[in-house]
Amino acid sequence: MAACSSGGASTGTDGGGDKGLIGVAMPTKSSERWIADGNAVKSQLEEQGFTVDLQYAEDDIPMQVSQIENMITKGAEALIVASIDGTTLTSVLQDAADADIPVIAYDRLIRDTENVDYYASFDNFKVGQQQAWSVLNGLGLAELDGTPIEGAPAGPFNLELFAGSLDDNNAFFFFNGAMDAFQPLIDDGVLVVKSNQTDIEQVATLRWAGEEAQARMEDLLTAQYSDGTVVNAILSPYDGISRGIISALEGSGYSVGDGWPIISGQDAEIDSVKAINSGEQYGTIFKDTRELASVAVNMAVALLNGETPETNNSADYDNGVKIVPSFLLDSTIVVKDNIPAVLIDSGYWTEAEING
Repeated sequence: MAACSSGGASTGTDGGGDKGLIGVAMPTKSSERWIADGNAVKSQLEEQGFTVDLQYAEDDIPMQVSQIENMITKGAEALIVASIDGTTLTSVLQDAADADIPVIAYDRLIRDTENVDYYASFDNFKVGQQQAWSVLNGLGLAELDGTPIEGAPAGPFNLELFAGSLDDNNAFFFFNGAMDAFQPLIDDGVLVVKSNQTDIEQVATLRWAGEEAQARMEDLLTAQYSDGTVVNAILSPYDGISRGIISALEGSGYSVGDGWPIISGQDAEIDSVKAINSGEQYGTIFKDTRELASVAVNMAVALLNGETPETNNSADYDNGVKIVPSFLLDSTIVVKDNIPAVLIDSGYWTEAEING
């Protein structure tokens, strides 16, 4: 991972304004993506005149619960929460509701409670489709928008599947979106999942951990590909998982440019953007954390002003108790050819960072 914490809670209450305190709970600093999210939310709230209590829980569920409890005790006016496990916050969010503190779920849907007011995220089913489309594009089977390529190779191509953590509601949307694109080609025999592991419970990766993915990929290569066959493509739902997969492939004798598989990803983390440039990873999904932060901040400000936040989806995000009104942003497939246009021209990464 590109960034790590020395452990314990991380806070960002320095600076701010006099409009009140807003608590921002992020899952971990072990992914650079969440660092970028936290910084973007904090800076945009401070620009609006709020004081911000930004906390990272290092994927420790009791720590996140405790952090949110402390935010409530400090008198937070609103909470923006990217949960570690979307099913474990019911009690603490009841405390928030009892104190009339609105709660915005940030990117990960908070489940099994009525006490989540709004949800800010991306079109996560489409993100999954885009991950699959990037794989199909790398195999020469489809354009990046999923349109089949006329005269595409008949295959068969060996495909293995990875999914995210089962305690993250998004993992199901990503996987279902990908399978929506893959299943017709699996049915036609163009794609073959040699391991026969096609259920999300079989292919999930606890806490999205790269080391978990590396271990599973090593096991797959030993069990399924020691007969001389090769894996042609791998669905990875997150860049950290992709890097774990790459390590397993390198350790098993695969080399870039010589039967190296097509590998997807998500979040445009800098190490994976570099891996796309070098040919180790084929693509990633860019989700602009600055835009997502803006949506969440605007939701919080609207609620505190007694207004109704803007949403664009009121049907798809059922948390088990209620349908949570949501605002979903668009995402973009990144491959080597469009890195400059998508990531550099937007100011998300600089050319020096990517090539450094």
